Amino acid sequence: MSRNQAAELSRFFVAGINYKKTDTGIRGLFAVGSEQYDQILKNASSYGVQDLLVLSTCNRTEIYGIAENPQQLVLLLCSQTEGKEEVFNELAYGKKGLNAIRHLFEVAAGLDSQILGDYEIVGQIRQAMKFARERNYIHHFLERTLNQVLQASKDIKNQTALSDGTVSVAFAAVHYIRENIKDISDKRILLLGTGKIGSNACKNMVDYLGTTNITLINRTNERAEDLASILNLRCVSMGQLQEEINRANIILVATNAAEPVISAAQFLHTNDNKLIIDLSIPCNVHKDVAVLSNINLVDVDNLSRMKDETLQRRAAEVPKARAIIAGHVEELLEWHEMRRHVPVLREVKIKLQEIDRSPLFDKQSHRKVPSLATDQKIQRVLNGMASKMRRENQRGCQYIQAINEFIAG
Repeated sequence: MSRNQAAELSRFFVAGINYKKTDTGIRGLFAVGSEQYDQILKNASSYGVQDLLVLSTCNRTEIYGIAENPQQLVLLLCSQTEGKEEVFNELAYGKKGLNAIRHLFEVAAGLDSQILGDYEIVGQIRQAMKFARERNYIHHFLERTLNQVLQASKDIKNQTALSDGTVSVAFAAVHYIRENIKDISDKRILLLGTGKIGSNACKNMVDYLGTTNITLINRTNERAEDLASILNLRCVSMGQLQEEINRANIILVATNAAEPVISAAQFLHTNDNKLIIDLSIPCNVHKDVAVLSNINLVDVDNLSRMKDETLQRRAAEVPKARAIIAGHVEELLEWHEMRRHVPVLREVKIKLQEIDRSPLFDKQSHRKVPSLATDQKIQRVLNGMASKMRRENQRGCQYIQAINEFIAG
């Protein structure tokens, strides 16, 4: 047990791909949905992986875990994705131990996001964490690490302006429409998909474009109806998709399907110019749509190139965010070092209890001051020993000193 605890940090890896070296098409091959995530967790032990988390967003797919080497994580991930191991290895990054920990902190803070400071990543991490915890794949080390990561992200949110202003993939779509489409009030907008990103995009269109000429379609009609009722919008069933594609000037696709839900065949009977914004990973608009002369197709990579004053202000906050992360990393390392000493402290506690019960130990002759209860006294000695072990890293000497301190009272 002690060896495993001591080795947790050194055997902690992350392997991943993100927007820096891959486009939406490649990232889509390695996107992980809930069914794939569930199967990855079920198969983890057979790949020699423990304490596991998979983070799959429009920006990245990453797998974190404790293993003997990072390739175990890669093989496990690729066993459930369309993308192949060879492609992943060619484009992936891998980090180990403390570097992997720091990377996770930066991801959660939005420092590694395609749009700097994008706070939506926090909800995605929480969701991935909940999924793995429910299946018993988050244990002491990763639980503590993730809690520390989320606390750091919260502190950065509250103490810096890194996430101030309204900039996210959903808002970037609205910004693109506002900058490129004239007379927006005359345009008919179709939103396909009313999950979190779709709902945010919809609310932003109403708030920032000042239009309610929006029609909602969702696989689960009830969810679209609820959003339409709140925002006073039009809602139709999935069976009317083709009709709505024909009449729309702007189409936003925010579905979470494994395969494209929009293809070039659906535009054969219309010559109208249309803007299509695909917010999905994997892409839910087929690439053959891009070749149509009357269609302007935009994906999340295009949107991420948006630059404005908000992003410039956020960039100035990066040093503050990194300083907060450094403090939390140090706190996590202190906890980890302390946890390494738990087996020794446990042995000392047992020995002190044995001494206290021994008939050879004359408690009265060693009592210099009014005595604490035995349990309190032992805990005080252990706390002092733990503190010295952290500072001096001399286990044997501290063992002897603890016994002497207990006997001396």
